[in-house]
Amino acid sequence: MKNINQIDIKKIKSPGGSLSFFEKGKEIDFNIKRIYYIYEFSKENRRGFHAHKDLKQVMWCPYGAIEIDFTDGKDITKYILDDPTKILVVNQGYWREFVSLKENSILCVGASDIYSEDDYIRDYDKYLEWVEESYNDEDTV
Repeated sequence: MKNINQIDIKKIKSPGGSLSFFEKGKEIDFNIKRIYYIYEFSKENRRGFHAHKDLKQVMWCPYGAIEIDFTDGKDITKYILDDPTKILVVNQGYWREFVSLKENSILCVGASDIYSEDDYIRDYDKYLEWVEESYNDEDTV
């Protein structure tokens, strides 16, 4: 998808362990105003089922394996986060679903803004209407 970038970030190894990081102005182009994480969900219990009108996010999986399915209303692209050195940088406008591929997986998300329910589209049919309107308005989807 054109506004989703999977990036392999640097891994710094030492005898004490490994460290990875990402930075504004390099891997991401926005300030992070909120961090949250999803855990204790299983292959049978998909999560997500929403889109954001304006929110940008960076996603990473520090442990386990998470499949993230994105759609723009026409195409579906699947990404697997299964290594702490992989991140996804996601612009607004994509419907998403998450599934844990490994027991006890953790999905971390850095968001460009604080929580606002008004930014969410939680009904897929309403999402498709929003996408159609956005394309007509030449939005960024």
